[in-house]
Amino acid sequence: MRNTIVDVINLSWPTVVIVVMIVSIMRIAFIIKNDKKSFRLYEELLSLIFIVYLLVLFQLVTSQDLAHGGTNLVPFKEILRYDLFSADFFRQVLGNVLLFIPLGYFTTYYCKLKGVVSITIISLLSSSTIEIVQHFIGRSVDIDDVILNVIGGIIGFIVYKLLSAIENKLPNFLRKKWFYNLLSIIIVILGGIYLTKTLWGI
Repeated sequence: MRNTIVDVINLSWPTVVIVVMIVSIMRIAFIIKNDKKSFRLYEELLSLIFIVYLLVLFQLVTSQDLAHGGTNLVPFKEILRYDLFSADFFRQVLGNVLLFIPLGYFTTYYCKLKGVVSITIISLLSSSTIEIVQHFIGRSVDIDDVILNVIGGIIGFIVYKLLSAIENKLPNFLRKKWFYNLLSIIIVILGGIYLTKTLWGI
């Protein structure tokens, strides 16, 4: 899995740099010309992180075939094939869960989702779209990937809700929106680094 992530980074960084630069330039121009008061650094950082995530996700699901197992339309067939806590379990099962946690988090933030049904449907549609596209570009199609992705999306939703609950417990002077969102950014980044090191030994 480590080699896969390194390969994806090597392949995706030019696209990420170009897209982020173009989006940043356009966004700065818009703010300067139209609405300087709307600029909030933490919101801009969240948006850029989300864009980077989507670009890396695209690169991962279109250039890397992690399953190598053809088409599987039997739920839990591939999930149950791996020994618990084995290298393949971490890569195939937990990897697919982790892949959609950011999607669940950012979708809940941007769409202001209230219930788990909404994020379940969004994650299901997003993951199904990925699997359908993979079918037409010669990649593996696996219903278990969809199941695991949906679980990841729900976990991302829960993480966002937990952070919202923490916000309500903070002292009044720390309940500023910018402070909460910067705290969220830090937690998401540190959590991603920790999980990457723990699960894939990077």
